[in-house]
Amino acid sequence: QVQLVESGGGLVQAGGSLRLSCAASGRRFSINAMGWYRQAPGKQRDLVAVFTTGGTINYGNSVKGRFTISRDNAKNTVYLQMNSLKPEDTGVYYCGLTSSPFQYWGPGTQVTVSS
Repeated sequence: QVQLVESGGGLVQAGGSLRLSCAASGRRFSINAMGWYRQAPGKQRDLVAVFTTGGTINYGNSVKGRFTISRDNAKNTVYLQMNSLKPEDTGVYYCGLTSSPFQYWGPGTQVTVSS
């Protein structure tokens, strides 16, 4: 079993920045992928940024050039630096971790960008 704890969400004006953190804990797990997804009201959960096997990073098209994912392997923690935030970035941001064959999700953290 893996537990994910997110932090760093909040309310920010358009053009501002936020930094999210997600720490994973549990007994003897390996990480195949770990990253961030978001869900806006009434919409599906979409990819924001994720580290995949081998260290490859995938970004959602709407955040490329504005968001940066990073990680601290020793702490099993990933970060999401979000710059130049837009109102359409509003949503619940979920940390996701794949430890094959299982997928784990954090409880989510709300990000609200006001215009």
